[in-house]
Amino acid sequence: MSHVVWNSHSKDSFDRNWNDFLVNFGLADNKWLSDLYEDRSLIQFVKQYDNCLGSREQAERESDAADFHTVIPCATKSPIETQFQDAYTQAKFREVQAQFRGKANCITRLKNSALGYSVYEVGEQVSSSILDKFAVTYDSVAAEVKCQCLLFESRGILCRHALSVLSFEQVSQVSPRYILERWSKKVKRRHTHIKSSHDEPLMEPRSKRFDQLVFRSQNICEFAFESEELTAILHRAYDNVMAEMEAVKAKRKGTSSLSHEDANLESINELQSPPRIRTRGRPKNRLGSKLEKQIANATKKKKTKVLSEVNVMFFKSVPIEFIFLVNCLANA
Repeated sequence: MSHVVWNSHSKDSFDRNWNDFLVNFGLADNKWLSDLYEDRSLIQFVKQYDNCLGSREQAERESDAADFHTVIPCATKSPIETQFQDAYTQAKFREVQAQFRGKANCITRLKNSALGYSVYEVGEQVSSSILDKFAVTYDSVAAEVKCQCLLFESRGILCRHALSVLSFEQVSQVSPRYILERWSKKVKRRHTHIKSSHDEPLMEPRSKRFDQLVFRSQNICEFAFESEELTAILHRAYDNVMAEMEAVKAKRKGTSSLSHEDANLESINELQSPPRIRTRGRPKNRLGSKLEKQIANATKKKKTKVLSEVNVMFFKSVPIEFIFLVNCLANA
C-alpha cells in the first residue's frame, strides 16, 4: 500500500496500482479502503486549511485593532497593573488582571530577610475553610521575585502571590524580564510578510518590496560573511543606512502631521453631487426614519391648525345675512 501511495507518479498509474493492490490481497469489498480511496484528494484539505488561515488572520487583525483603539480599565490602583496594561495585548492583560484581583485573597507575612534577600510566606484563602501557603522569595538588588507555584515559568505571567509580595515591598515597576515580548501589543510578527490568498490588494506592493529587499540582502550576506573585513564593511553600511532611513521617516512624520489650523480649507475643491439619472418605471418610496415621520406629522398638524384658524376668522368677518343667503341657495 505504501508503494501504491508514494510511488504512483500520475493519476492513471495510481488507479491502476490501487486496483491491482485490491485484487491481489482480496480487499475489493473492504469498506474502509473504499472510503479511503474516495477521500484521496488533497484539494479539499488545502481549501479548508486556507480558510482556516484566513479566519485566523482576520481574527488577528481584529484583535490588533482592538489593542490599539480600546483600553481595558485597570481593576486596581497598582502602578504595576498600569505597566502591564500599556505593554500587553488585551487577551493577555485579562489573564494578568485576574491575578491582580486574586491578590485580594492573599495574606503576606515576612519570614526572614538578609542583605536584600527576603523570604515570604503568602497564604491564599481558596475557600472559607482552606488556606494554601506559598513560599515567595524576593531579591531587591536584582529586582527578582520567584514563587513556589511557578506560574511565571509555566504561563509567562506573574502570579498573585508574587504580586502580593511586590505590593508589600512597595515596588512600583517590575523588571523588564517579567514583560515578555511575545505578549506585547507592539511586537512585529515575521509571518505577516508571508504571502497568502487572503492578503489585501493594498498589501501587495509592500510584500513585493519586502521580497526584493530579502533577496538582495541575502546575496550581500552570502558575499560578506567570507571575511571579517567584509563583514565589518557591511556592518558600517547597515548603520549608516539605518540612520539615514530613520531621519527620513522622522521628517515625513513631522511634515504629515498637520493640525486643523494649518490646513488650508480654501484650497480644497468642493465635492459636487453626481448627475441625477432618471430611472425607468415608477420610483420607489424611500423608507423614512422614525424621526422624519414625527417631523412630517407635526408639520401636517400645524398646517391643519392654521387653516382651521383662518376659516374661523373668515366666517367671523362675514355678515350673518350673507351666510343665510348662501345656505338658502344651497338648499334650493
